[in-house]
Amino acid sequence: MPVFLTILICCALPSPLQANEADDADPWQIWKRDGVHALMRHAVAPGTGDPVDFHIGDCSTQRNLDQTGRDQARETGRKIREMGIRIDLVLSSEWCRCVDTATLLDLGPVSKKPSLNSFFRDRSTESVQTRQITDLLSELPPGTKTLLVTHQVNITALTGIYPRSGEIILIRPTENGKIETLARLMP
Repeated sequence: MPVFLTILICCALPSPLQANEADDADPWQIWKRDGVHALMRHAVAPGTGDPVDFHIGDCSTQRNLDQTGRDQARETGRKIREMGIRIDLVLSSEWCRCVDTATLLDLGPVSKKPSLNSFFRDRSTESVQTRQITDLLSELPPGTKTLLVTHQVNITALTGIYPRSGEIILIRPTENGKIETLARLMP
């Protein structure tokens, strides 16, 4: 079977998430439920990783959103507001493409959280950062709705999902300190 056809068939098959009971409901309605938070991969920022001279405080040394990414972030924020999703807390990686995405969503003040920073280059911090995020979500006051804007590697470590740029993964912390994945959204 040609590789293209194999890829096409695999992409057409239901994802493992569709076996989850929550998939029978509309993802927007799932997001409105108590205890549901959202992980969002930053909007479109062409390229992979960051330049060698990368510095957190200097956006000119980083891979940044292009116009498509900026438009994507604005449109996603508009859709979230239109769907009536209330966000109490917007947290972001310190990387400029995440802060810009979170800001352009226009859902509230953005707080930078180092535990959401990418560990693409240095996997030695993966388990510590992942635990910090699961702990943070577990310790939030009941009823708090949080949107966390971060990177592919962070989302994959938390959920096992490889998200597209701008994709939102709806999650809920469990009593055993894990993360339960409820749905995926590509607004």
